[in-house]
Amino acid sequence: MNKLAIGGVVGGILIFFWQFLSWGPLNLHAPQQRYTPKQDTILSFLSEQFSEDGFYFMPGLPEGASGDEYEKAMEANAGKPWAQVYYHKSWNTNMGMNMVRGLVANILAALLLCWILLKITNNSFQITFIASIAVGIISYLTNGYATAIWFEVPSMPDLIDAIVAWALCGGWLGWWLNR
Repeated sequence: MNKLAIGGVVGGILIFFWQFLSWGPLNLHAPQQRYTPKQDTILSFLSEQFSEDGFYFMPGLPEGASGDEYEKAMEANAGKPWAQVYYHKSWNTNMGMNMVRGLVANILAALLLCWILLKITNNSFQITFIASIAVGIISYLTNGYATAIWFEVPSMPDLIDAIVAWALCGGWLGWWLNR
């Protein structure tokens, strides 16, 4: 139980630390957060258009649209501009709760990985390390990369995060779980 708890908590903290570096000082996610000098005009316009917070995909169809309407819209919009907008009426700069939630999620993910790794009878540093990186790559392929495929967005920072964060966690777990 100690191996599971300590392994998961420290592993989650290592993942969280990498995420801090990746999004903060290293700014690897800059391609996913591009700047436009027209941001004030755009935000002002959006605030007049959207009545509630949400994720908007444009062009879109109202809920309940028929398959025929969908086909016509696909044809009419082919080759035209499209956008995704995450809209919020108010920017909350208090990141405390978001950081807590992120850390808890990372610890839970590391705990789940520890639980799986502790079931391997012939475990070793190498198996733990490679399995941890595999978990990161699986996560990337089914989330970050899948999003990149469908919405044509850059995902290289997500791949780097998946490999580095889970390699850090795997290095720790390889040592901790196999000593």
